Amino acid sequence: MKIYQSIVILLCCLHAFLFNSLQAQIIAKGELIKGKILNEQIKPREKHQYSIQLNKNQFSFIKLKQQGVDVTITTYDPDRKKIKEFNTLNGNNGPELITIVSNKKGKYMLEVSPLNDKEPKGNYELKVEKKEAIATTQEKQVDQLFSAWDNPETPGAAVAVVKDGKIIFKKGYGSANLEYNIPITPKTKFNIASVSKQFTAFAILLLAKKSKLSLNDDVRKYIPELPDFGTTITLRHLADHTSGLRDELELLGLTGWRYEDVLTNKQVLKLLSNQKSLNYKPGDNFLYINSGYFLLATVVERVTGLSFSEFTKLNMFEPLKMSDTRVFDDYKLVLKKLANSYSPDGNNFKKELIGDATIGSTNIYTNIEDLSLWASNFLTPKIGDTTLISQMNAPGELNNGNKITWYAMGQDVRIYRGLRLYSHGGIEAGYRAFLGRFPDQKLSVIVLSNDESFDWDGMGLKVADIYLKDNISTVDKTNESKVQFISVDETVLKEYCGQYKLAPGMIIDITLEDGKLIGTAPGQSKLSLNAISLSEFSIQGVEGKVKFMKDNDGKVDNLILTLNGNNSYAKKIRFDATSIKLSEYIGDFYSSELGTLYSLKIEQNKLIAKHVRADNIELTPTKKDFFSGNQWFFGEIQFVRDDTNAVIGCKVSSGRDKNVWFDKLYQKSK
Repeated sequence: MKIYQSIVILLCCLHAFLFNSLQAQIIAKGELIKGKILNEQIKPREKHQYSIQLNKNQFSFIKLKQQGVDVTITTYDPDRKKIKEFNTLNGNNGPELITIVSNKKGKYMLEVSPLNDKEPKGNYELKVEKKEAIATTQEKQVDQLFSAWDNPETPGAAVAVVKDGKIIFKKGYGSANLEYNIPITPKTKFNIASVSKQFTAFAILLLAKKSKLSLNDDVRKYIPELPDFGTTITLRHLADHTSGLRDELELLGLTGWRYEDVLTNKQVLKLLSNQKSLNYKPGDNFLYINSGYFLLATVVERVTGLSFSEFTKLNMFEPLKMSDTRVFDDYKLVLKKLANSYSPDGNNFKKELIGDATIGSTNIYTNIEDLSLWASNFLTPKIGDTTLISQMNAPGELNNGNKITWYAMGQDVRIYRGLRLYSHGGIEAGYRAFLGRFPDQKLSVIVLSNDESFDWDGMGLKVADIYLKDNISTVDKTNESKVQFISVDETVLKEYCGQYKLAPGMIIDITLEDGKLIGTAPGQSKLSLNAISLSEFSIQGVEGKVKFMKDNDGKVDNLILTLNGNNSYAKKIRFDATSIKLSEYIGDFYSSELGTLYSLKIEQNKLIAKHVRADNIELTPTKKDFFSGNQWFFGEIQFVRDDTNAVIGCKVSSGRDKNVWFDKLYQKSK
């Protein structure tokens, strides 16, 4: 009996030792002092804790520069209650920007930890940039909000707030040009990327108002070189993102195209004219793509005989006195007062080049002053009229009669904290753009940035919070402030792990890392999932959540992804990958629609798709003849066999392109 007891005690001690060794090592690093730079090294499973003394109603801004390790920063109040978690998509290099706003006097805590236990040893630099009283005026509150970019050594942003048709705030932060430290001002031009779409929609509506075209017209009436898919694609389908066409950018990605490559309207039209099938029947579904708005701009050119740049200048920009706005349809154009676009590169920044000079879906260059004039036109139209504005704001409709309540003519439509909001964001190289209109409050917010890591939607809404403080729903504010994360046992979390098919070419990976669920979509960064119940998780850095569902046998069967109030369902993939013979899939595959070829080879027991220009794509089996890819333009591949069971080709799908066909070349005879 004594021997048995000794063994039990020994096993208990061993278990305790192993358990403790797997826990993060907490290291107290002392107090943070304003202006003092700290250089530290952090190892896997370490947590560095710092304190900062704050009086009541103080604002502090802290910058952490990652150097080879991706870290998460968590802040706590004096009672050790969690305030917020900070972790942007900068990876293991670049800045993390932390703010603490105190509601009581005391020692607040900042905790630095590796994103997960797979992170290597790395360094970081930590500095308290600001420690001051909370601003009492709206203007100073915006200044504090943009503290991170109020620096001539970094790219930055321009901000405008428009109330009742007049600018009540405008200011620039950071540098438009880092080589010469040229500051961003309200007159600095930026590429507003997809915010351009609403200008294209407006142009189409202007022509419809003059009876030059109808939204019910077949697009091939104006662009006959587009293929006849056996069904009509109307201009309304293009504007509503219900056309079924494939997305030009993801098709270009499959060809090995990069942002810095020269891209012209002729190239895109040729690419779209070479497609042989649709994603779905026009009007059956909504799928956000860029191709539709490119074609709408091309229709404007065909109808008017003017370039899209000339038409918008004569009929939109000049009447609104938007003298610093133009469509960028020639990559050789020289634009004055232009902000260069940048991305974080360790402790520095690098230029993000653009060779894209296509129209309709992107490439309007403008500034916050001109965009203020544009936003004001929705209140008191100087071009168009109230009927046209109503058409701009009206939702589209699917074939089954369901309204597309979340989108209207180049604008996202949503309820934000109890208020109606028409907005859109834009991403192009290092440019980021946000234009949000609150029609009932007659207020618009414009934020333009030349920093790739800039959270355009989040920052735009935070500016709105400042100016709409008295209008924001108290119910929403209460709910938001009381969201609490809970701890979920790892045995439960492991049940949620696996691959979930959201759509063809869109496989979501759910993994468990350092005791926390991580979600990853093809070609996207990892996002932490924080438990708000045993089955529901909020998505870090995104206004959304994931809910896991079980079948009648109690097994996790699917998940519900909620983004901006819209639900999408993803089925869990159950498959034994060991039964797959990778050798069946090797060979060269060619797409006549794209004029491009991929060679599939086996390397280190993995199937790899190789392209002369694109990065290698690792293919992971999900079921027989189906593999998921790890690039944004290559989400899923389905192999097709003939009557002899030989692979004769494959279909490649991504989030916005479905079933692009590739023929297998040089098949060996049996």
